[in-house]
This record gives sequence, structure tokens and C-alpha cells, in this order.
Amino acid sequence: MRNQLLDHKGKRIYYMDFSNLKTQDEISALINSSITFIRSQPSSSLLTMTNISNMHFNNEIKELFSSFVKGNKPYVKAGTVVGISGLQSIVYNALMKITGRNIKSMSSVDAAKEWLVSYN
Repeated sequence: MRNQLLDHKGKRIYYMDFSNLKTQDEISALINSSITFIRSQPSSSLLTMTNISNMHFNNEIKELFSSFVKGNKPYVKAGTVVGISGLQSIVYNALMKITGRNIKSMSSVDAAKEWLVSYN
């Protein structure tokens, strides 16, 4: 499954795995299924982890993510992203400014889990 609830050290983390997705349709479908879950949660309650390793990226996908990230803000207590490389880091920095979010970029899924469970 590309989106699932993980239990790590007694805390729930909503994991979205966009890694290796190559088409806008695949990415959009995962965003839409994630929206359904995320936006049904209580305010500021959710820990999220997003893996974008080797994901295809273009301007249309950037716009999809911008809307997705901004709309999730009320529901997310803390978020991490894994797999940012190259030009994605420029897009990531811009998205954080545009959306007003502070999603922590992490080097691995394990590091992201540890950071999330330690977040207060």
C-alpha cells in the first residue's frame, strides 16, 4: 500500500509513499486518497511522513503538491519528507514558503520516524 498508518513507538504516523511514481495520474491518485484520510482527522492531530524518492517532478505536479500541502495544514501536527534531491530541494523550499508549512526534510524513513515520535 502506498498510503498507510504506521505504528512507531506507540505513535501513529500516516505514511505516503510517492517513491518511484512516474506519472501525474499515479501521483494525483495517491494525493486524492491521502486527502480523504488526512482531512477527516481532528485539527493538529496527525504525524505525516512523505517519501518522494525518485518521484517524477514537473510544474503540474508542483502545483498539485502545493494545493495538497496547504490544504493539509490544519490537520497535521508535524510532517516529514524523505527523498528530496537535486532540483527538488529548490521546489521544496518554495513550497514551504508558499504554503506556510514547516515540513522537516529527513535523510531516511527511519530518521523521519524517530523525529516524528520525538516531536511534541
